[in-house]
Amino acid sequence: MIDSILGIIHWNTRPEIFSIGSFEVRYYTLCFLLAFICSYVLMLHIFKRENKSQELLDQLSIYIFVGTLLGARLGHCLFYEFDYYKDHPLEMILPYTFDANGNFMLTGFHGLASHGGALGILIGIFLFCRKTKTNFLWLTDRLVIVIPLAGAFVRIGNFFNSEIIGLPSDLPWAVVFERVDAIPRHPAQLYEAICYILIFILLWTIYHRKPQLKPGFLFGVFLILLFGARFALEFLKENQEAFEEGMKFNMGQLLSLPFVAFGVYLLLRPHKATAGKRKG
Repeated sequence: MIDSILGIIHWNTRPEIFSIGSFEVRYYTLCFLLAFICSYVLMLHIFKRENKSQELLDQLSIYIFVGTLLGARLGHCLFYEFDYYKDHPLEMILPYTFDANGNFMLTGFHGLASHGGALGILIGIFLFCRKTKTNFLWLTDRLVIVIPLAGAFVRIGNFFNSEIIGLPSDLPWAVVFERVDAIPRHPAQLYEAICYILIFILLWTIYHRKPQLKPGFLFGVFLILLFGARFALEFLKENQEAFEEGMKFNMGQLLSLPFVAFGVYLLLRPHKATAGKRKG
């Protein structure tokens, strides 16, 4: 429910769309699925435009889906809660608990890290390219067009979960996440979603208007803009883990810097033009 009082938005929507017993469907899950569906539809347009088969895209989708889930999960466990998961390694991939009666219960993944997801996607792309003999930069230049839109869906899911909240704010669009506390805060999740949508629009436009670009150009622009935005917006967010208190830059910012640096490298690296059309 949204309730606006004196210009402050009160957000107290439950994260579950519905539940049956211990089984529940969350808005976050729906947003995650929408991210993959929209990405698939847009990539299908790109593949058809470049005379690539839908079968090839279907194979790629499996690699991306698995890479995203495993990377995001392991990234959270290793980057943010290593002290716990180093003693409970099985829970990284099989999250479970025992109820009051000692019954085994799956809890679902409640910790996913976007930087880990990015690494998982890159590893998935590498393995896919090696198997199908596809050029890595050709593929990444096209895949990064749709990734920001997928990221926007995920951040909207975070908003529904009242997680990754912003710092206190007195701005007229500040949000009170009532499931967390009674303090008006920056809706940092929505800031990030908006940035990602703008990046998607920019990359989509460049791709369609500038067909002859240096291999790796769109990939580099994506890395700089997306992780640059992530770095900047972290200044408006609450730290996610206690160990980040007192750090000049939090974990999300530190993990963003290598991606930005690699993006700069891709844009500045020398490139020798080759004759003929670029091959996928």
